[in-house]
Amino acid sequence: GRELRTVKDLLTHTAGYPPVFDFHRKGAKNGDAYFSQNSQTTKQLLLTQVPLSNKYPAQAVYSDIDYMILGVLVERITGQPLDDYLEQHIYAPLKLTNTVFNPLKKGFKRAEFAATELSGNTRDGRITFDNIRTNVLQGEVHDERAFYSFDGVAGHAGLFSNAPDLAVLCQVLLNQGGFGNTQLFSASTLAQFVTPQLNNETYGLGFRLAGNNQARRWHFGPYASAQAYGHTGWTGTVTVIDPTYDLAIILLTNARHTKIKGSQKHYQFLGKQYETAQYGSVVSLIYEALLNQ
Repeated sequence: GRELRTVKDLLTHTAGYPPVFDFHRKGAKNGDAYFSQNSQTTKQLLLTQVPLSNKYPAQAVYSDIDYMILGVLVERITGQPLDDYLEQHIYAPLKLTNTVFNPLKKGFKRAEFAATELSGNTRDGRITFDNIRTNVLQGEVHDERAFYSFDGVAGHAGLFSNAPDLAVLCQVLLNQGGFGNTQLFSASTLAQFVTPQLNNETYGLGFRLAGNNQARRWHFGPYASAQAYGHTGWTGTVTVIDPTYDLAIILLTNARHTKIKGSQKHYQFLGKQYETAQYGSVVSLIYEALLNQ
């Protein structure tokens, strides 16, 4: 049934792929036939072997697999590796030099980056697999699938940036596709991406939407307009773009870079209990500070 799936299905997470798929370790629930710590092998498995739901269209369920496939699609269409294409055709025209994959391989130093976990991917010794990192993660993508199975460059994870570069990228969105003399896409294209899907008003294309702001209040807070959109990241990051207020908010935390409490299977990063990890709370404080002025 793969031939039925469309790019829109991938962008709206309705293609029917599982939320998580562990290529990077043996003994995963899908079996060792799917084990891969080689980027090309992973991509082949991704396109031909990863099982998907027979129900089509499927209910919207966020899946990293969707973005992995989209990353491979960009490579197939452009004939370039994903990182090369983005750096040459998106970031270079915007004069962005700090938005890259695999920064430690591109002249950046480890100390320039926030660390993202104390003991590599081991969850403080709770997890082990072939070639697992045990050192403090800093300047390398945290996501296991991106690092081990995609050599650090994947459609779902691996991109690093800094505040000035992110400010430009946010302004591109608020400007509906351009910045300075550079026009990357049209306002009508952006409109397609931020239009709510009929089956779930919190999904656009790629972006998550505030909608009536009940289901996603933990993300957008209580003050975001119905036009607000954005995304979150597992390590502790959140983006809110609100065109009604000409406002962009990006919160970058390393909430996972903390001690872990709990059992071998049921555990929690202490950083997820900090106020900065309560995205909607911090976002609401920013809205209040601006609206009260």
